[in-house]
Amino acid sequence: MCGIAGFLTWRGAPAEAATWVTRMSRTLAHRGPDHESTWCDLNAGIALGHRRLAVVDLSSAGNQPMMSVSGRYVIVFNGEIYNFLDLRKDLERITPAAKFQGHSDTEVMLACFEHWGIIDSVARFNGMFAFAVWDRLERRLHLARDPVGEKPLYYARTPNGFLFGSELKPLRVHPDFRGEIDGTALALYLERGYVPAPYSIYKNVFKLKPGAVLTIPCSSRRESVTRYWSFKDVAEHGCANPVDLTDEEASRRLERLLTDATRIRMVADVPLGAFLSGGIDSSLVVALMQSLSSHPVRTFTIGFHESSYNEAAAAKAVAQHLHTEHTEWYITPQDALDLVPQLPALYDEPFADSSQIPTYLVSKLAREHVTVSLSGDGGDELFGGYRRYSTTARQWQMLSAVPVPMRSLLAQALRPVTRDDFGPLGSRALALLPCALNRYRLRKLAALCGSADREVFYELSQRQWWGSPTLASGSINR
Repeated sequence: MCGIAGFLTWRGAPAEAATWVTRMSRTLAHRGPDHESTWCDLNAGIALGHRRLAVVDLSSAGNQPMMSVSGRYVIVFNGEIYNFLDLRKDLERITPAAKFQGHSDTEVMLACFEHWGIIDSVARFNGMFAFAVWDRLERRLHLARDPVGEKPLYYARTPNGFLFGSELKPLRVHPDFRGEIDGTALALYLERGYVPAPYSIYKNVFKLKPGAVLTIPCSSRRESVTRYWSFKDVAEHGCANPVDLTDEEASRRLERLLTDATRIRMVADVPLGAFLSGGIDSSLVVALMQSLSSHPVRTFTIGFHESSYNEAAAAKAVAQHLHTEHTEWYITPQDALDLVPQLPALYDEPFADSSQIPTYLVSKLAREHVTVSLSGDGGDELFGGYRRYSTTARQWQMLSAVPVPMRSLLAQALRPVTRDDFGPLGSRALALLPCALNRYRLRKLAALCGSADREVFYELSQRQWWGSPTLASGSINR
């Protein structure tokens, strides 16, 4: 991964702009240890900073910020464009005079912008990315994020301009940053266990949504957002147009797709490995990697001495079966406790997923041996592996069989009972209810009964906190 940061100032950048953007990018040194550089145009008010982790084209030809051949575009980029070699061939065929100084994906991206423009180019990219590109001709800053949001990108509006970065750290060191906690974001964190996009924990600081390009003109403060990809649209199109395949044909096609997805992610000029938990997702990724590799794949596992948490034995069995070069690290409770003080700096904002500690530790283990690691993250979301998907679908099927008027009446009847100020009589009545029907569960039941559709029902059913009737009535779509 790399780190990007920068800002756009409405009335031209101050003389200290280079110092400010350098300070911002240096907060991301952990993301990019291989190279550091900045680019500024004081008259336009733009400053870009980059920290590089070199993966493809380790030479200086891959360093950023990078300018396009014509000089129109300047980019700072975090991620990988997996189909960049195909795009380069297309460009060389369309424009035989096209010249490339190196063999990085960043250079190909800039050439795409020159030929197809920003939006059409992003729609052609197969990859994970977050980038900022300055158009020197139109004096516009474009921020873009990959279709499913693998790479993070934060931005902030200030009285004097606009800030952006791969993390919140670079924004916090800019003189215009004001770190005021956003109460709505905090409530959403308590509901979900994380702060969902487009919110961040700070007011006026946002996460760019996946599949979007944000454009900020130098001449006005009216930014615009273009959605170039939507998971919901793709899913709805798939449901409306199901494929006509046998199970065997579907299995073969899926295997081809997964093999190709793994192959293009193995293109690297640095050592490569994989996280292995022993579960279906990571085991499948490692099996495909090994089938594509002429030497044993490096695999890494975190183990626990407590058997109820330990997956290392299963991971070791998979590694032995696939003949990988396997490394495991059994951690102690103290190893985990020693990491806790670092978590606020690692994650920048509240994050309640218990996997954050083992994820960091397995990454630390892998980094001692390789530069890039693949994993099975996202498999359960993509293939419906979590039990909550099937459970919620069954619950909605049962609830939707009840006529809407009856559900609405039940929700209205329950809401007064769930109020915190119901009074002494109400409190005594609630005390007589079974534990399974406490105030918070009744709030959830009232909200679920009032769900307008399956999507709202699912969102509400996954809420982790029901401490506020106001939130229970629907902050889900903010």
